[in-house]
Amino acid sequence: MTTPRPTPDSADLTVYYDGSCPLCRAEIDHYRKTRGAERLAFVDVAGEGAAALGPDLDRDRALARFHVRGRDGRLTDGAAAFARIWLALPGWRWLGRLLSVRVFGRRPLLVPAEAAYRLSLPLRPFLARTLRRLRLI
Repeated sequence: MTTPRPTPDSADLTVYYDGSCPLCRAEIDHYRKTRGAERLAFVDVAGEGAAALGPDLDRDRALARFHVRGRDGRLTDGAAAFARIWLALPGWRWLGRLLSVRVFGRRPLLVPAEAAYRLSLPLRPFLARTLRRLRLI
């Protein structure tokens, strides 16, 4: 018997992702199988989930960048959103903590992580095709 997934209203963290992107879908499928994922809600923005975005996030923004929303309602995007999901998953927590380390009130490792994330966005279709050709997704 499988435990039902939490809804965006009951989850510790709601993850908004582009289900039409094979690369994104593969990553989310990995997270779903990870210990700790039972506390997360996953919303496919490309599919039926667009209605569950909330007033401060529209479908276009949600498809353009990775977003998560905490139980407190705070919306986070980009590399900081990845840090939040990793903090919620025990196997990934070390990476979330690393990106969340504060030095003089700032998170210096988040800057290069965000730069890498931004660089990867236009490469998503190419990466997906390549990984599909290699049968990795």
